[in-house]
Amino acid sequence: MRFIKDLREGETIGSIYLCRGKRTAETRNGKPYDNVLLQDKTGTLDGKIWDPNSQGIADYGEKDFVEVIGDVIKYNGNLQLNIKRLRVVGEGEYNPADYLPVSEKNVDKMYEGLLAYIGRIANPYLRQAVEYYFVKNEDFIRKFKGHSAAKTVHHGFSGGLLEHTLSVTRACEYMAGAYPYLNADLLYASAICHDIGKVRELSSFPENDYTDEGQLIGHIVIGVEMLDEAIATVPDFPQILANEWKHCIVAHHGELEFGSPKKPALAEALALNLADNMDAKLQTMKEILKDKTGTEWLGFNRLFESNLRKTSVQEF
Repeated sequence: MRFIKDLREGETIGSIYLCRGKRTAETRNGKPYDNVLLQDKTGTLDGKIWDPNSQGIADYGEKDFVEVIGDVIKYNGNLQLNIKRLRVVGEGEYNPADYLPVSEKNVDKMYEGLLAYIGRIANPYLRQAVEYYFVKNEDFIRKFKGHSAAKTVHHGFSGGLLEHTLSVTRACEYMAGAYPYLNADLLYASAICHDIGKVRELSSFPENDYTDEGQLIGHIVIGVEMLDEAIATVPDFPQILANEWKHCIVAHHGELEFGSPKKPALAEALALNLADNMDAKLQTMKEILKDKTGTEWLGFNRLFESNLRKTSVQEF
């Protein structure tokens, strides 16, 4: 197969992809066409079917694996596939592992790294509550290892939630060392648990889409509910510590307009917000620049509110 990351403008390809999304639209002249989002483990590709009623286009839907034949073009700086033929393929015609975007890092080693941080939490109440999920709950561990951290923006791949959590925790380790007045136990427990609600906010692959619970409640509130469940298993857990821990979770997006019910009121909550924001934005920048070559400007990016380009010497 031709992986999406290897496609080049001007090619005519025939390959199998996962149909991640399908939407019908109309041209300015009122002619119907299909917007298709294709996916493999290396990324996604926008596709267009300009004549969806032609004989070469079979009936298909989201989450189908489809063989497409078409021309690779560039539109607004991004590759796009003009699809001429499409058919739904059956099991045995594709390898499911080719369509699951995965972390470039070893999941088991990352999880070992996260467990090492849990082992450094000296406060017995916090440590027992964190272990409730990350050591004792096999179903949670399995989901957490394979989950993404987002639908599209950053770490949107299997293992992405673990990779992001470990990166945030490492950043918090630096801050705890640089600013010794920070409560390291609270900071580690908060970093490790800050996004646990995402195992319920987002569905597993290949869907990796918002659940009803995720749409209605969101991962921050879900995360606090999950903390309450863990706290309830630890006898005599101090209420003030529980409130401080939950505050770090509800404030970790930093601003009300970014989804935080509260802005940071504790130093540890501020440190967690900075670490989370840093890792999310640097990973997003990495994913934007990864497959770009040269130092041409990429155009205005709404997230960063800036015109972006690669550094002259930059390796991934």
